[in-house]
Amino acid sequence: MRIVIQRVREASVTESGRLINSIGPGLLLLVGIGGDDTRATADRYLDKISKLRIFEDSEGKTNLSLKDVGGEVLMIPQFTLMADCRKGSRPSFINAGRPDMAEPLYEYMLEKGRELMPVVKGGVFGGDMAVSLVNAGPFTIVLDENTLPER
Repeated sequence: MRIVIQRVREASVTESGRLINSIGPGLLLLVGIGGDDTRATADRYLDKISKLRIFEDSEGKTNLSLKDVGGEVLMIPQFTLMADCRKGSRPSFINAGRPDMAEPLYEYMLEKGRELMPVVKGGVFGGDMAVSLVNAGPFTIVLDENTLPER
């Protein structure tokens, strides 16, 4: 799994010109699901995201979590995050989860995220989406197996 976290002032997702979801201040999560990912993997990532202290307190220090600031989450499925660009000029997506496995895991992540964070909204799995955001900071973090604590 690989998740790009962007702290945003606002974000929205449309498909075919139709607004699917939008949020105010909070986090935009671009979620890449790998073929070996499980609910346990998703739980680890969501737990970490829900506790990240990446919002500023009254002194301007990043001491507050999403819950502390009442922020919202827009979670967008993005299999291209699993691209392997080590060989040649054409990315390989062999490590991305197959849709029949990744879609239920993405839906699980939305459901589980709603238990851990104030507001969680989603995109359209497999959809041709347009994502808009106003980045706050900018403040962007990439979570993958190299940036999470060991299990």
